[in-house]
This record gives sequence, structure tokens and C-alpha cells, in this order.
Amino acid sequence: MNPPEPLGPATTSRPEPSHPALASAGEALRPALTLYLDVHRSPELSGEERRTAALFADRLSALGLDVTRGIGGHGVVGVLRNGEGPRVYLRAELDALPLEERTGLPYASGNGAMHACGHDLHLAAAVGAAEVLARAAAHWRGTLVILGQPAEETLTGARAMLEDGLYARFGRPDVVLAQHAAPLPSGMIAHGAPHAPMTAASIALDVVLHGLGGHAGTPHLAVDPVVTAAAVITRLQTIVSRESAPADQLTLTVGTLRAGTAVNVVPDTAEMGIGLRALTDSSLDRALAAVDRIVRAECAASACPRDPEITPVSRTPALWGDPAATRAVRDAHTALYGSARVTDWPPSLASEDFPLYGRAGAALHGEKDVPLVYWMVGTASPRQWAASAGRLPPNHSPLFAPDPRTALPAAIGALAAAALSGLAGAGIPG
Repeated sequence: MNPPEPLGPATTSRPEPSHPALASAGEALRPALTLYLDVHRSPELSGEERRTAALFADRLSALGLDVTRGIGGHGVVGVLRNGEGPRVYLRAELDALPLEERTGLPYASGNGAMHACGHDLHLAAAVGAAEVLARAAAHWRGTLVILGQPAEETLTGARAMLEDGLYARFGRPDVVLAQHAAPLPSGMIAHGAPHAPMTAASIALDVVLHGLGGHAGTPHLAVDPVVTAAAVITRLQTIVSRESAPADQLTLTVGTLRAGTAVNVVPDTAEMGIGLRALTDSSLDRALAAVDRIVRAECAASACPRDPEITPVSRTPALWGDPAATRAVRDAHTALYGSARVTDWPPSLASEDFPLYGRAGAALHGEKDVPLVYWMVGTASPRQWAASAGRLPPNHSPLFAPDPRTALPAAIGALAAAALSGLAGAGIPG
């Protein structure tokens, strides 16, 4: 796939204003694009998003929002009050992935990290939507809250912001909205089914296997944790292939394995990072129990001198959108872009910590469940889509390359229209 041509004013597309409140969307595009390019060039990993958070916060502050920094780490909260009415939260993510970018773009990152999941697009769309809504205050009433969340890729940032008093400090939301970049044509919006999860429940585990170190020439005097790790990895594959029903969507990935310092030394330990994903919490719990059983059994079979350490690092539930709120947002998107550009999205084994803003976040303060709405936005220009025959480099690929000229206008419009559907007196007419 060829990278997009260099960006320039002559090729920058703009969202279609089908509602008076969206008439200023064109003015919001250029500053949002500038932020996108800056953040894409200099991505920061989970928990290290100092500069990204500062750029995001400064832009929201320039738009007149009341900005608070350092929520749950580097989290940013911007509040725009506009009279009595609903409280609508818009969430975007600050962090990038530990990948070396290979897109060849003129604004590619060169620091060993990469926005390979579209978080730069999400941030730019959030500030663009904030500007649209700030300019259109005459068309809505209520409170708009913009979140810049850290550490989404490690599934720890949402919980950190909530535990830092997000809802107690900034008010319980009537709805929380978020969107995500997806391998679709730019301008396409995809919503999940009303009675199915949008994304999977997941858990990440750190596992330490304890052996007995020694000399490579006398392996009988050692217990080799690398051999144990190999047995564990092989046996873990049977959880999906032999312990789960074929119709039960489940994945298990051993994403990291670290052991040893020299070829002539049997190490004392081997460390593994294991990820599990399932569409239901019950399936995830069954798989988690199987992981625990297999790891302990293989350690016993190897005569390991100590029990293994199995530590959950993060966990998030499946993402279920609120049916009524999702219907209202989908109607707003259909009114804005037409039914041909709004489609369905099947349940995915991708995972998110966005679900924590719902029931889990509300429970921290003894509140009822908070409605969530989440949708996908396309990222591919017509040329990219045609050149790839619809097989674009996916999210988390070092070749992932959204076309901001076509993707960003639609993402700004989609987020602003969704916010308007939740703010008093501002529903997009059908």
C-alpha cells in the first residue's frame, strides 16, 4: 500500500454540516490536524504521556475549557459548562505502542514508539469536536467533559482515572462516548449490535516459573525453567482447541517470554506474559482457571523447587453499549452522513478499558450504571482502499497508516454529532 501524499490545504477534506451546530467544523479541522501530526511524530508509551497530555490540555484550555491535569497519572479532563442540562463525556486516549513505525510517512515516528492504534486520531478528533461544540454553544445546553486517558494499551488508565475520583470531581455522566479507528474507508461509521458485546473481556497475566540454576554441562543438577516454559506454552494451546466449545470465541496469547543471560547457564527463572480474551466473563473465568491449573501442573511435572507466581496485571470486562443511547447516536450519524455510510460492526476480540467507565466506574461512587456508546470510524482514503483491495494493514501493525485528510473530518463530525445527540435540545434531526 502506498502512503498518502503529503498533506496540504488543497487536499484537506471537510465534514458536511447537516446541522447548524456543525457549521464551524471546517474551522476546527486545521488545528486538529496540526495536533494529529505533532502527536504522531512524537508518540509516548503508556504511563509516559507527559508531552502528549500537555499538548492536549493546552489545546482544550485555548478553546475555553476548564482543564485539570494529572488525573490518574497523566490524564487530562476538560470541562465546558453551558447551562443546565445533561453531562456528556467524550473519551480519547493518550498512549502509543512499543513498535518501530515502518509506514514511510513524512511525519512518521522515529523514537521506537508508534501510534499504531489510532489514538492520535482519537485525540485530534476530540479537540476538533470540542472546538465545534464551543463555537456552537447556542445550539445545546449541559456540560461537556473531554477526557484524555493515559495507559489504555495496558488497560490500566481508565481504572486509574476513576479511582482518582473522576466522577466525584467532575460529575456523574449521563453518557460516555468514544470512537476507535478501524480498517474501513474514511467516512464510514460502524456500530455494534444492540444485544452483543462490541469488544471482548480480557486479562493480562505475568507468570514467573522458578527453576534451579546451574551449568549447561551438568543439566541433571539443575531444573531448567526454559524447558518448563516450553511445556507450559504448548499445553496452554489446548485451552482454546480442546477445553472451549468451537462456538465460544476465545484467544490465548503468550506475548512475552524472558529467560537466561548466557548460553552456558541454566537460568533460575523464566518469565511469561499471557493474554486471554473472550466475549463473556464466564468464558474468561474458565480459561483463567485452566491457565492456573496447567502452569502449576507443568511446574510440578518439572520438579520446580517453588510454586509459580501467577499475577493478574490488568482486567477489563466486555464492552456492551447502552441500546437506547447507541440508537440515538446511530441515528445522529445516519442523519449526518447518510445510511450508506453507517454500518454494523460484529463482536470483536479486541479489548478496551472503556467498559470500566460504565458499571465499574459508577459502582465506585454507589451510582447506577453509566450508559456507554462506542463506534468505529474508517481510516482509509479511497486510494488506500483501492490499492489494498480492502486488506489494509491492521491496527497494531508497523504499517498502520490512517489518512488524516479523509479520516479526521469524519471523526470530528461523528464525535460532535454524537455529543449533540446527548446534550439537551440538540438532537440531530432525521
